Amino acid sequence: MLKGDSRPISWFYAAARPAVPERALIHPPADMTTQTATSGLGSVTGRQWLILLMVQLCTLLFGMTITMANVVLPQIKGAMSATQDQIAWVITFNLIATAIGTPLVGWLASRFGWRAVMFGSTLGFTFSSLLCAFATNLETLVFFRIGQGLFGAPIMPMGQAIILATFPRHMHAMVMMIWGIGGVLGPVTGPLVGSYISEMYGWRMSFLMIVPPGIIACVCTWFALSMHTSKENRHFDWTGFIALSVAIACAQLVMDRGNRLDWFESTEIWIELLVAIGALWVFLVHTFSAKKPFLDPTLLLDRNFSLGLIVAFVMGALSFTAIALFPGLLHDLRGYPDSSIGLLLAARGLGNWASFLIIVPMTRLYPRTTLAIGLACQAAAGWGMANLDINLTNFDVVWTNALQGFGFGLAFTPMSVLAFATLDKGRITDGMSVFHLVRNFGSSLFISLSIVLLVRSSAASYSAFTEHISPFNKVLAYPGAVGLWNLESQGGLLALAGELQRQAAMIGYINAFYLFAFTAALSVPVAFLMRDVPRDRTD
Repeated sequence: MLKGDSRPISWFYAAARPAVPERALIHPPADMTTQTATSGLGSVTGRQWLILLMVQLCTLLFGMTITMANVVLPQIKGAMSATQDQIAWVITFNLIATAIGTPLVGWLASRFGWRAVMFGSTLGFTFSSLLCAFATNLETLVFFRIGQGLFGAPIMPMGQAIILATFPRHMHAMVMMIWGIGGVLGPVTGPLVGSYISEMYGWRMSFLMIVPPGIIACVCTWFALSMHTSKENRHFDWTGFIALSVAIACAQLVMDRGNRLDWFESTEIWIELLVAIGALWVFLVHTFSAKKPFLDPTLLLDRNFSLGLIVAFVMGALSFTAIALFPGLLHDLRGYPDSSIGLLLAARGLGNWASFLIIVPMTRLYPRTTLAIGLACQAAAGWGMANLDINLTNFDVVWTNALQGFGFGLAFTPMSVLAFATLDKGRITDGMSVFHLVRNFGSSLFISLSIVLLVRSSAASYSAFTEHISPFNKVLAYPGAVGLWNLESQGGLLALAGELQRQAAMIGYINAFYLFAFTAALSVPVAFLMRDVPRDRTD
């Protein structure tokens, strides 16, 4: 989810550009540079409006699917007869696919042109959404979600770069604000619309609703970018990219499959771990020996960029974890309907919007402090979540998610500004691909880690509870105290077992939220280790 993308610092507009054809960004076609003397929306041409509409629609659809899938997970879990750790694959593998696909954006754009890449991405994303709606089992759903991630990866970075190149520099602040609103609106409306539709018509309809606007976006893309079909050959380090992708994918498989297969008691886990280590070794050796590696290791010599990667990993870890945990908690333990869950989780979007009110001046004046405050707010939100109990109220869900959204929105822009503040402008393109890959990998890995902690601590708590269930326990000997938990009947034993499972699961969620809080809190000092933004880059 993008927060505060109406960036006030002009140099950061360039920093935010992904690896798209540099020649096209520096020397755009003639129709893209005609409005340089005038300002205001009145000077925008019809083609520019169409491009802005196209990018906005694509961004909105991509943002909706990220959060919408989280809300319908409880329904999918029941329909697919999946366990808690299995159903998380629907989220984690989509994020991994997005992380792997992002570094390819620059090479694809230069090799096939803007229109082909944007049209192909939107079409593939729409078709993958259609296939998700007709998935018959968990494996095929995860496969189609991977397709969504791979095809959707170019949408946001390409859209942002196209806007920056289409509009003259003096209009960047205005159009980026419009684009930023769409970037936030998608993740906010996703839970609201998706939960309502899934409750009324089933979870499949929440994927089908993406298809009609996706087709409209494809048509807009084809006509809006009709003049942007230029191509050029560009080097891409396939060896480094493939080795790193294999390492990341296998590491994710270890995290997702480990708990179910009893970790290193499983041959599959050993194979995946060895492949991950081998691929990482190939990547490192190739990186330090190739002339033009996928990741230039000298980038890590820049202090701000290295620390920025740490913060980006943490921000990725914090971005979707809470919204992945709450639907299961509210649905399974509290019996909330899907529509109510979506409405409550939309409070995160309210926090994002609130951060818009102060993010611009605070990032300009105090970027490090702003980043630290944003991380601290997320730590406070995680601590609040960890102190909830089984009787949590609507207000508890709203204020914790709103505070987490506010903190995320407050930290996102200064994180990016500081990470690229001291990096040479000519190396920003290479740094951005690594930056987004690390952030997306942090999201998928931390969700898997949180689910593992949830499942294992729930099982351990249930086992500890059952040790106290005995006819000799004096508390259970009083019918007035235990109610329906009658140890003398099968129904009473089932009711007692169900309540023990609820309480054990709540302990698992609390432990996962504690992990969330501690991760955010430990990252706060990193903000002050970064150098401040140089004066010549804040104009």
